Amino acid sequence: MAKRVIIVDDSRAVVATAELALDGLITSGVIEFKSYLNPLDLLSALQSGSENFDLLISDVNMPEMNGLDLARLIKADERYKTKPIIILTTESSEQMKMVGKEIGVTGWMVKPFSEEKLVKSLKMVLGV
Repeated sequence: MAKRVIIVDDSRAVVATAELALDGLITSGVIEFKSYLNPLDLLSALQSGSENFDLLISDVNMPEMNGLDLARLIKADERYKTKPIIILTTESSEQMKMVGKEIGVTGWMVKPFSEEKLVKSLKMVLGV
């Protein structure tokens, strides 16, 4: 059964780059890929139960809601408490990484990212 991977990033270019990097896993049926440009849309879908994920990849700096705040709200929900979240951002400060760790994010990747690193991280986190 395909693992559901969701990316939330306000940059269409980043979403397209990630989808292209993951194309082999998508076309082979290893993962299902869905994207959101607005974190509030994703949060609403998760809270209503109309959306679910096996792995969430989130930017930090987005309009409407910061990705760390999004992760905090998702991790506070019992349904998603143990689900992995990878932060994909231009932010590289140790302080921000510590905040992510305290929230319970699984990993931190700095943009620009390599396709190989994204695929390797995804496979490791999902065990595929």
